[in-house]
Amino acid sequence: MSPKKIIVKILEWTGVGIAAILLLMFLIPLLFPGTIAQQVKVFANKSLDGELNFTNSKLSFFTHFPSLTVSLDELSLKGSAPFKNDTLLSADQVAFGINLKRLIFDNEIKIDKIYVSDALINVMVNEKGQANYNVYVAPKDQPKDTTGTGPAIRLDRVDLENCHIKYNDKSARILVDAKGFNYVGRGNLSEDVFDLQTDANIDVIDFILDGVPYLEKKQVHADLVTRINTNALSFILTKNELRINRLPLEFNGIFTILKDGYNIDIKAISENNKLKDLFSVLPPQYKTWMEDTKIKGKSDLLFTFKGRYNAAENLNPDLGFRIKIWDGSVNYKDAPLTMSDFEMNLSMKLPSLDPERLDINLSKLDFNLGDKDKFHAFVIAKGLSEMTLKAQAKGTLDLAALDRSLGIDNMDLKGLLKADITADGIFSAEKRLFPKTHGGVNLQNGWLKTKYYPNAITDIKFVANVQNDKGTFDDVRIAVTPASFVFEGNPVYVSAKVSNFDDVDYNAKIKGELNIGRIYKVFSQKGLDVKGYAKADLSLNGRQSYATTGQYSKLDNRGTLLLKDIRATSESFPKPFDLTEGHFRFQNEKMWFEKFLAGYGKSDFAIKGYLLNTINYFLESKGTLHGNFDVKSKRINVDEFMALQEGENKDVKPEVKAVKEANPKMTGVVVLPTNLDVSLVADADKVEYTGLVLNKLKGKVGISKGKLYLDNANFNIIDCLVTIDAGYDDESPMAANFNVHFKAKDFDVKRAYKEIPLFHDLVTAAEKAEGIISLDYELNGDLDGNMSPIYPSLKGGGTISVRDVKVAGLKMFGSMGDKTGVDGMKNPNMKDVNIKTSIDNNLIRIEPFTLKVATFRPTIKGTTSFDGLLDIRVRLGLPPGGLIGIPIVITGTHEAPKIKIFSKSGQEIKEAEYNEKTNQVIKEEKRAPETEKKE
Repeated sequence: MSPKKIIVKILEWTGVGIAAILLLMFLIPLLFPGTIAQQVKVFANKSLDGELNFTNSKLSFFTHFPSLTVSLDELSLKGSAPFKNDTLLSADQVAFGINLKRLIFDNEIKIDKIYVSDALINVMVNEKGQANYNVYVAPKDQPKDTTGTGPAIRLDRVDLENCHIKYNDKSARILVDAKGFNYVGRGNLSEDVFDLQTDANIDVIDFILDGVPYLEKKQVHADLVTRINTNALSFILTKNELRINRLPLEFNGIFTILKDGYNIDIKAISENNKLKDLFSVLPPQYKTWMEDTKIKGKSDLLFTFKGRYNAAENLNPDLGFRIKIWDGSVNYKDAPLTMSDFEMNLSMKLPSLDPERLDINLSKLDFNLGDKDKFHAFVIAKGLSEMTLKAQAKGTLDLAALDRSLGIDNMDLKGLLKADITADGIFSAEKRLFPKTHGGVNLQNGWLKTKYYPNAITDIKFVANVQNDKGTFDDVRIAVTPASFVFEGNPVYVSAKVSNFDDVDYNAKIKGELNIGRIYKVFSQKGLDVKGYAKADLSLNGRQSYATTGQYSKLDNRGTLLLKDIRATSESFPKPFDLTEGHFRFQNEKMWFEKFLAGYGKSDFAIKGYLLNTINYFLESKGTLHGNFDVKSKRINVDEFMALQEGENKDVKPEVKAVKEANPKMTGVVVLPTNLDVSLVADADKVEYTGLVLNKLKGKVGISKGKLYLDNANFNIIDCLVTIDAGYDDESPMAANFNVHFKAKDFDVKRAYKEIPLFHDLVTAAEKAEGIISLDYELNGDLDGNMSPIYPSLKGGGTISVRDVKVAGLKMFGSMGDKTGVDGMKNPNMKDVNIKTSIDNNLIRIEPFTLKVATFRPTIKGTTSFDGLLDIRVRLGLPPGGLIGIPIVITGTHEAPKIKIFSKSGQEIKEAEYNEKTNQVIKEEKRAPETEKKE
């Protein structure tokens, strides 16, 4: 056979082979689609403890050629308890690579590859350490597969393409947000112990610990080899190279997942690298600065994280960090002077992630600026609330030269700064200790301008000295002589001397005029809008003890303060307070509010009066403001003060923030500040509270130590004057307790039932009533997370005085009229009747009262519940005079009453049980078995 024919034959057979392969690639997905889709569902039901959904499944060689894959489109997987309603994984497509040999010859599904594309992987851990990723059911816990048709997993490849991974661990206060995550992992993942080879790239990653961003918008490339022991769920990092932007890092260590947490021993090292590579991990806004700056020098970096984490036992790993820089220099755009000889040696340790054990050792921070200016500093500190401190800062700096050398972004500086200060000793507010300190800071001819505002702050002068020879609070001496600057032609001057922190002796003068809105724009950034104006002329001279012991004649505090358009926030409230105008006058112990106009949300306040000892309040760490005020308002919306409401204030208490995230649909209760002790005379045209509108509220209001009191207050509701004494105390952002005594005379019972929720539940019979009644009642109890009463917690009692009421259509009276044949009982008229009741454990107990119905005299008593249960006893007094009576028992519910004539056998209602400590209902009220009860 000629060579030409041989070549033709080879090409023919090759073409047939390719055609056969292509034909098989089309036929195999058509032959097995039902089998594969069914077995995917079998696997999901057997192996996953989470809701799995997908819109479509298909089998193809071409999705991830040449692998045969079953693809699930628009897949979503819910998390494990307590996150069963939150998404753990959502992806445009998840594909499983199928072992072709086992599929064709054994008709078995063996998965050896997983592909995930365009996905959100949302890992969540709550404050208790419970995670949402525990969705895989271990083989020993899986339901038995009696058919033997379930697929098996023997992975040797995991491929993630363009994924968004979020890891939010509230117990460890860690947030990782990685976008553009591309990952390929190879290895025999079905073995108990295997090596996983990883190639990963992340376009953008953020790492935030305890609210502090340590990485922002960084690129990461990782080439890793990790030994994984599935028996112990251990990950051993062997060969691991990581690059964050240009900074290389080598990882090694071990990470073991435990049932109740994890063990970790991880070390990341970057040694003898260029200083510019270290600077590449700075936030992205510094990218242009780095391109224009000559950065030289070397650096070492070490990060360690070692120990056990267990939220229940309050165990945390030890965190360590060290950075060393030497031979450093920075020069921005060929500045005439270079910051040179830059050396820094900083180490930080945080044992058990406990701030009280924080150990900082900045053994050296040195640099030169040209030939003249030099700076040297070190700080060695251990502890927090009780801190051992040794520190020194010394140097002379021309700020204009420093600014040019570093190219400080968006800011121009001038001035001559000199510092020479040392400190050595212990700081402890509890033990009244202060480090021995000597030295000061001197800034002359200062000048500051930013790109945010055209005018500069000029003539800045700041001279401050600190002296302490004994190492105690009583020997602290601080003098600011002076601090001053000029802004837009207005000088501001402060001179102050403060000594003896045990009994603060102060002498200060403050004078100046400042447009706060404009000066804020000097430092402001886009999107923020702050305005305001302040003018001060104050002379303050005295001693802390003069105020606390009532020696007011020794105080010499005088002067005025004018504020306009100031916005302030309080960690207790979700919205900011807006001060429209405030005129204040200082006179010894008092700060007079001569004019004070403010708003909060939809509420407004006009206040006159005074605060006592305001200076002492600012000097004490836990001071209390005392005062007396007259408060007028056109409108007060109580709902906007509730702790979990939406608002612009982001500086709320951490516990409030955590509760709000856990209870997004709750409003919370009003959390009152604990540092107030003030008496108010209130006069409000309208007060709005959970749908109620109280008009013309007047009375005495007291706020003390987080509690509120109303004394002999009155308001108008449904055209009725109500007098009220009350108390309120919040227990947490989700709970409060109250007590109230209110009197309401001659009001429309029908309007009250429709418009007042508490009256609606308290006087259920009012649903079918029309007429005039009065009320004198006392109640105390708890409020829930929507500031509504928890009915089983209510206790109290009082009198409902019926002046003239027509009851029509009430099923209880209607049924009783039908049973007795007394038509007047169906729709009785009630006049001049006093009904006394008491409330406890979700039950309303009715004391005996007698009506006049035609010639009959019914006497009614018994028990009903807020949930509508009835156990009512009636003695129907017959004419003449009601000397002879017919016993009647009414059980059932308000909607379906059961009437028994000539009976004394009722059904007692067992009380609900309520835990006042936890604000939880332990047991609801219920019917007792029928018993014979003699009257």
